[in-house]
Amino acid sequence: MLEDQMLDGQMLDGQVWRFGDDINTDLIAPTPYIYMPAKEQAKHVFEANRPGWVDQVGAGDFIVAGRNFGMGSSRPAPMALAALSIGGVLADSINALFFRNCVSFGLLALECPGVSRLLEEGQCARVSIDDFTVQNLGTGATLSAVPIPSSLIQLMRRGGIFPLLESEGLIRPRQGDEPAKESAQQ
Repeated sequence: MLEDQMLDGQMLDGQVWRFGDDINTDLIAPTPYIYMPAKEQAKHVFEANRPGWVDQVGAGDFIVAGRNFGMGSSRPAPMALAALSIGGVLADSINALFFRNCVSFGLLALECPGVSRLLEEGQCARVSIDDFTVQNLGTGATLSAVPIPSSLIQLMRRGGIFPLLESEGLIRPRQGDEPAKESAQQ
């Protein structure tokens, strides 16, 4: 959960993994695995374009991308990314539907114009959700990200909409690593 990865309650530090423009949800969460539990889906993230990436990425790491990250279908690709415990997605721009799915599944996603030029693969980034900045810890260079309303940040920090709905008794709690889709269909 994002809350567990925060430094000083408002900042995250993590290693950078670079991706390009127009990364679609089919690449993030391949079709054969989308109905599997999130932890199983996570084993196949980016297997078509970066085989073995899931074995290298660590908890708290960041995906840094160009424009239109998460384009394509409405599949809940952020669920698989969140299951990897990454720190979040930082992109020049993020597809709107992908962003909403990030909120729903508790994955930090920030639009930060120029971030794809600010950070190289392997560098470390610091992200502040207090002032919505992204800093390259190696160079000290900092960019401003597009602010996100506090209500959406709180949903991301607490694991997304499903834990909230479960706590309110509006859906039954998921059992183990059950896909979120099943919980929402009761």
